[in-house]
Amino acid sequence: MAKGIVAAGHELTVQAAEWVLADGGNAFDAAIAAFYAACLAEPVLASPGGGGFLLAKQVDKTPVLYDFFVQTPGQNKNDSLDFFPIVADFGEITQEFHIGQASIAVPGAIRGIFDVYRDLASMPMRELVKPCMEFASQGIETNAFQALIFDIIAPIFLHSPKVQQHYSSQGVTDKLLNSGDIFYPYQLANTLEAIAIESDRLFYEGEIAQDIIHACDTGGGLLSAEDLKTYACIKRKPLAFNYKNCHITTNPAPSSGGTLIAFALQLLEKISSSSGVIEPFGCYQSLHELVLSMEYTQKARLEHALANDNLQSLLDAQLLNKYTAEISSRAQSFRGTTHISIIDQQGNMAGLTLSNGEGCGYMLTDTGIMLNNMLGEQDLNPQGFFNWQTKQRMTSMMAPSLMIFADGRHVVTGSGGSNRIRTALMQVMLNLIDHAMPVKQAVLSPRLHFEQDFLNIEGQFDADIIARLQQDYAKNHVWSDANLFFGGAHSVLQDGRHFSGAGDFRRGGVFKVVA
Repeated sequence: MAKGIVAAGHELTVQAAEWVLADGGNAFDAAIAAFYAACLAEPVLASPGGGGFLLAKQVDKTPVLYDFFVQTPGQNKNDSLDFFPIVADFGEITQEFHIGQASIAVPGAIRGIFDVYRDLASMPMRELVKPCMEFASQGIETNAFQALIFDIIAPIFLHSPKVQQHYSSQGVTDKLLNSGDIFYPYQLANTLEAIAIESDRLFYEGEIAQDIIHACDTGGGLLSAEDLKTYACIKRKPLAFNYKNCHITTNPAPSSGGTLIAFALQLLEKISSSSGVIEPFGCYQSLHELVLSMEYTQKARLEHALANDNLQSLLDAQLLNKYTAEISSRAQSFRGTTHISIIDQQGNMAGLTLSNGEGCGYMLTDTGIMLNNMLGEQDLNPQGFFNWQTKQRMTSMMAPSLMIFADGRHVVTGSGGSNRIRTALMQVMLNLIDHAMPVKQAVLSPRLHFEQDFLNIEGQFDADIIARLQQDYAKNHVWSDANLFFGGAHSVLQDGRHFSGAGDFRRGGVFKVVA
């Protein structure tokens, strides 16, 4: 039997996990090694200066959600805040982000990875960082997807001379890495090795912590020594619910993504249950109901969950019935994130979603670390910048998820993509459950996303169906091709002794069955 399967956003991220699984490590060892590798190979999406979530299920044990997402600092006022906007160009749309020292939230990634290690790992941490060290010494070739996202967020990585020096193309300081360029992230690899040897205290109380505080104190940031020292990874009971023949486990509140997925799927089940017929994938009725579920999930979130600061209440049966009735009575006319999915031969499952936002624009001294810009993400600050409560976990759409089917199949999935995470994952789940697709087809099939009265559609759907949806929703955009805008749902499946998977090509995805 194969030793496991891994899907992630870069070949080297997958390779690090593969080496660990082949060497006898479990899914959680492999996830830690993949984290280190992703920080090097996917520098826009993963960083020790960011945060994330790991959904873990050991064999014959209940799942546990490790919440190590970023946290708001203990102060939100400073006389000289370093905080300013940049525009990211996605080609067919643009999006504004804010960067600077005052955009940095308290990082959680290193603390979380070490808590996972202490609870679940079976190999020494020094062994888990070795693949990352080897990749740095050999040099990392920039692939087409990484080059694309460097182009998208170029204003961030060109803001600081030190960042330019690390990620410039062949020494040209105003041009970031192109596809095929080789870079050698020695500083970051050495920093990760030092952390692996000295533990997370180096980051939260040692020299790295001192560097972070100095940068914030002198550069207009908000983080304090207390913010770092008191940061803790939180182990949460995951949100669990059933959709038809599948038991789904995902990220609970205060993160919003998992709850919104649960609400949308249960709402969709109510909408479609009256006919008792599962509509074929890509037909008008199927897509129409899908958009409605997205529309009313957004409406419920804005009208109810934000007003009451209680996401869990979205799953109240009366509220679901309220929005089902609204849909039934309506006329028919009408960020940077990466994910790693792993299952090992024993059946342990790990879903790890990581984000650095887009990065704050500065390199931390000689560490090779760019800290996050989560305080500058409009999606994560719905009440406005610097209006957040201090010392609070920030909300997130990230939703690493497990699916267990009645026939015994197990799936690990998750996605990057800011507000599109929940709709990307919901569509993959529907493809697997309602349309009985193999996991590769479920991930690669075209998607759509509805938000704030605007419908985005990947152009691979039937042209006549797209035209009908455009009549329903005047504000729309049809993308010429599949795009990273619609997430990157790297997914793996175990069916008895058989493994299958898919790396989402929208975000450079790769998967590997480990022999």
